[in-house]
Amino acid sequence: MKILIFGIGGVGGYFGGKLAQAGFNVTMIARGKHLEEIKENGLEVESINGDFTVQPNLATDNLAEVPTPDLVILGVKSWQIQEVANKLKPIISPETMILPLQNGANNVEKLLEILPKRNILAGLCHIVSFVEKPGKIKHVSFEPRITFGEIDNSNSERIQRLKTVFGKAEITNFNPENIQLEIWKKFLFITTISGLGGLTRVSIDKIRESKYLYDLLLKTAQEIKLIANAKDIPLAEEHLEKAFEIIQNQPPGTTASTQRDIMAGRPSELENFNGFIVKEAEKLGIATPVNKMIYECLLPMEKEARNS
Repeated sequence: MKILIFGIGGVGGYFGGKLAQAGFNVTMIARGKHLEEIKENGLEVESINGDFTVQPNLATDNLAEVPTPDLVILGVKSWQIQEVANKLKPIISPETMILPLQNGANNVEKLLEILPKRNILAGLCHIVSFVEKPGKIKHVSFEPRITFGEIDNSNSERIQRLKTVFGKAEITNFNPENIQLEIWKKFLFITTISGLGGLTRVSIDKIRESKYLYDLLLKTAQEIKLIANAKDIPLAEEHLEKAFEIIQNQPPGTTASTQRDIMAGRPSELENFNGFIVKEAEKLGIATPVNKMIYECLLPMEKEARNS
């Protein structure tokens, strides 16, 4: 199987590294010093599950060099998906599988605007990892897992084939009965902590300690559940309880990656998180005042980060 990893950040770097380590034909799309380092010395992965270094079959920033892939794993941010989908158009075949692993609830919809439905799978991942320096990925917590499925939740032959591929690479993987529900469960957790974390600029334990801020977290999550249910996603009270159990168990000092982007003045996933909820709520005629407050307060910083 020819595998293209588009974006060698914490997600693409770790999972792409594992697939290359297992002997698959892996192409990595990276940029700048990161790309130079991978070309020269391979990709180094420091992980709580054991460190390794791999040399991909090809590391490049030029898609014209890339052979037609059987599988594309998208390791970019959710706001970059459409741009990447347009770049992929000339190199994919009708059989190419495209698997988005981004946070966000509407990544499949973004891909469907540009690419044929038959190429697209739905997915997400669980991992805490990042680029520590050019050529090096650091995986610091969470047992890495890829959750994936067909858009219609059918148990297809290619899903079984992918399970075998991930198994060979020793990547924990899960093909659920309802992939959309799994995507929204993660979206609920990550959106709830990211926006308010970016606004308060403090770690999750500090938010937990404030009765007022914790109540805002709860209201953020309840509004997300309202939108999910209006879109026929069976997000239930038990999923909210599970998300808050995870929030309670986060160690002191924990911040979300989108929060870190906001605090550093970088473009963030604000539009794909709280912004998405606000815009869907407007379409559906549902009030989401807490998500709207968080979104509107952060929007001027987001615009500045994007120079728009």
